[in-house]
Formats: sequence, structure tokens, C-alpha cells
Amino acid sequence: MSANPPNEAQVDGIARLMSSLTAALFAALAVYAFGWIRDLWTGNFALLLFVLSLVTFAYWLAERFCFLPQRRRAAEALVAADAERRAKWAAQGLKADVTDIEGARQALLRQPWWLDWTAGLFPVLLAVFLLRSFVFEPFRIPSGSMVPTLLVGDLIVVNKFHYGIRLPVINKKIVDNHPVQRGDVMVFRYPKNPAVDYIKRVVAVPGDVVTWRNQKLYLNGQEVPTTLQGPFYDRSGAVSRTRYTEQLGALSHDILVERHLQPLIPGDPTRPHADQCQHTLEGLTCTVPPGHYFMMGDSRDNSEDSRFWGFVPDENIVGKASAVWMHFWDFSRIGPIR
Repeated sequence: MSANPPNEAQVDGIARLMSSLTAALFAALAVYAFGWIRDLWTGNFALLLFVLSLVTFAYWLAERFCFLPQRRRAAEALVAADAERRAKWAAQGLKADVTDIEGARQALLRQPWWLDWTAGLFPVLLAVFLLRSFVFEPFRIPSGSMVPTLLVGDLIVVNKFHYGIRLPVINKKIVDNHPVQRGDVMVFRYPKNPAVDYIKRVVAVPGDVVTWRNQKLYLNGQEVPTTLQGPFYDRSGAVSRTRYTEQLGALSHDILVERHLQPLIPGDPTRPHADQCQHTLEGLTCTVPPGHYFMMGDSRDNSEDSRFWGFVPDENIVGKASAVWMHFWDFSRIGPIR
């Protein structure tokens, strides 16, 4: 026995309820965004986009199978009533009055605001969610830890599928792609606070023995070659720093480091895999455990990285930084990241 479709009064009641519910949802979204902007709590854009896609999908289904058919029935009934009225007048030899029946029909078919801003946005939100989750994601560089490769204010695009396809929100890898290489510039979730995204350069992969000693980098017992380039004015710190070209992996890149400095790198026995690192007055030596990576910023004296908080696990990877797509004060920055 099939269920009867809801009558017009029931549909109108549902419409009023959903209108009120939609207003409440938009109010909650505004409160969430306000608190996020004011740093009252930490937002999760991937989760927010996922929830919005699900909510608008529910509205899209309701529009397609309930509200749109109801509006079409109302419009058809209006046209039929007008045709019947005209036929009766014509049968009596009278001319029907001129009415804007098409305008009234279009008014009945028009989506209400709460459907226009939900069901109407579903295809857009779905496309953004899929692109951001599986293809590319934009980021803005907030700090100077990757100078001179990346400057504060660079808008970069991150390749989400370079290292493999991961399920959105839970970040679970389901398909492998390219392995992580030394020298890659990677975006990852900060191990001490996964709600925050970091960007650094991969300097060591699983099994490597990495040493930072006397302001120089060593991999598996060999010093990583560097070539002095001269001074570089670091606008983020408003200071001049010494620039070198470092050969790490297949490509060379520039770094900033002051060889005469000797910053202390304290050990933290509470961090994961702390037993894989040995600290000395000159620096530290670490053996990278399986499924983890050792990350460093290109501004070596101005970067809080794996030297201080440990290794990055594979499940924290977001993607490979591939290009600067915009820098509003310097268009010459646009291009691939080296």
C-alpha cells in the first residue's frame, strides 16, 4: 500500500518550519564564524564544508522531491483555473479580462529565500568540497619560517593528490601516489595541534639519520652541500640575513642561516619518538622512524620545526605545495615553488 503524498496544507506547514530552521542555521553559522575570526575557538574548515554540503544536499532533495513538485502543481492549477474561466466567458460570448497569468505563474514557481540559499548552493559547495579535498587547496603564508622560498602574504596552491588520495575530514589515505621526497615543500597538520596547518621543507625521510650541528645539516653522515650567495633582506623580520643555496634532493633551493650563531635546541622527553634523538650543545641527531618525516623551515634561525617538536607522521600530510598563485604586492612571486 503506497503512502499518500502530503497535501498542500502539510507542505505549507513544512515550508514554514524549514524557513524558521534555516534562519536558525544561518544564525548558528554566523556565531561560529564570528568566534573563529575572533579566536574564541579553533575552526575546522574541512569539517564545516563537509557539514554544509550534507545540509544543502538534504535541502536539495527536499526541493526536488517535495517543494518543487508542490509549486509546479500550484502553477498548473492556476493556469488550468484561468483557462477554465476564459472558456466559460467565451461560451457566454464574453471576452475575458486581461490578467498577467504568466507573471503569477512565475511567482508561484520561484524558490523561497531559504531554498535559494541552501538547495541552490549545493552544486557549488559540492564542487568546492571535492576540489579542495582531492585536487587542490589554497593557503596563505602567515609567517617567515620559509623565507626566502615563500614570503609572508604569498597565496599558494597545494596539490592534494600528489602523495595519494585521502578521505576528507579524517585524512585517511586510501590510494598511494608519489612518495615523499627530500626537498619537497609540504603542508601538514601540526603534530602538537592538528587543527593548525604548517608548511616546511622535508629534509629527511623514514630511515634517514639527520643531524643539525653547528648550523649545518648532515644526512646519513654526509654534510648537505651549500653555496654562499650573500646577504638577503628578510622583510618579515626587517633584518638582513645570509643566504645560501642548498642541494637537498634532486633540486637546489635557497636557505637563510647565520653560521656564527649557536641557538640552543632543548630536548623534550615527552614528545613522540623522543628516544630517536640525541641532543648536544652543538645541535641534535635524529633517526627518522617509519612513517614519519623530519621537517625544517628554509629560514633556519627563524623556524620552529622538527628540531623542536619532533617528527611529522604520514597521516598528518595535507599535500605538496606546488605554486604561488598570487601575491598582491609583488606579482613576480607568481609561479612554481622550487
